[in-house]
Amino acid sequence: MAETSAAAAEAASTPEPRPPGTQPPKRWRPRLHWELVWCATRGHELVATDAAELRPRDAIFAREDSSGTRWHRCLRCDSWLPLPRPQAPSRRHPPEHAELELPLRGKRLRDQAVLRLIAIDRAFHLVVLVGLGVLVLVFSANRATLREGFYKVVADLQGGTVSSQRHASHGLLHELDNLFTTSSAHLHLLAAVLLVYGAIEGIEAVGLWYQRRWAEYLTFLVTASLLPFEAYEISSRTTPFKVIAFLINVAVVVYLLYAKRLFGLRGGAAADEALARRDYGWEALERTAPPAPGRAPA
Repeated sequence: MAETSAAAAEAASTPEPRPPGTQPPKRWRPRLHWELVWCATRGHELVATDAAELRPRDAIFAREDSSGTRWHRCLRCDSWLPLPRPQAPSRRHPPEHAELELPLRGKRLRDQAVLRLIAIDRAFHLVVLVGLGVLVLVFSANRATLREGFYKVVADLQGGTVSSQRHASHGLLHELDNLFTTSSAHLHLLAAVLLVYGAIEGIEAVGLWYQRRWAEYLTFLVTASLLPFEAYEISSRTTPFKVIAFLINVAVVVYLLYAKRLFGLRGGAAADEALARRDYGWEALERTAPPAPGRAPA
């Protein structure tokens, strides 16, 4: 009860949002309006473009001026677009509010975009890890066949014959030689770890794509637990790929913990949902709509 009250108080104290694109960005923190990006790539969400008549209650998304031009409001980005009246309307009145499925906007749209970007990253991990696991299993099953060809190639590279398996003490040849001398049990364990980790990444990807709360927790715990190992790998041998992967995982952990308010941080799930409701729904559309002609602003 206390958490819900705190979430409501935080949402009430937050300044009322203005339509995207109507407020200048802060000097050091320019704001990305996801609604404008979505509409630029997918088109506007317009209603009543096929209706013969408009009613007073339709003024929230469609209006008609004295010249007969209709102004249709995008339900996602709040843009008002002038369109001519339909020549062959398919319905008399626009659909009722209950019949319409509102597009995501505000915080919910931002969360969907960011979580799906993380889901795509996790899906890439799934493909790589499963591919490596299968490759290790195939190598383990055909190691005897591959060993003869491997040593023949090494002998040709060294300009002679290889009488023992200890033909290289460092470098790539040494690493490849270790693969052939490693026991099958170790290879199977490595393949199992890769496949299990890949399956976890796949579960994270599906859950994040559909914005499930449990997937946010799972992603946070798995990613945060691997950060110390990634930091150790970077300290022992630094490569651009390792640094980029480490920075991406740090950004994912910070976003999930701070922006998604995991573990009750900043009000928890109740505060997160309260802020999402502020920008989404018919009440939010009514609150941000300009007053209709002949009506005083709310």
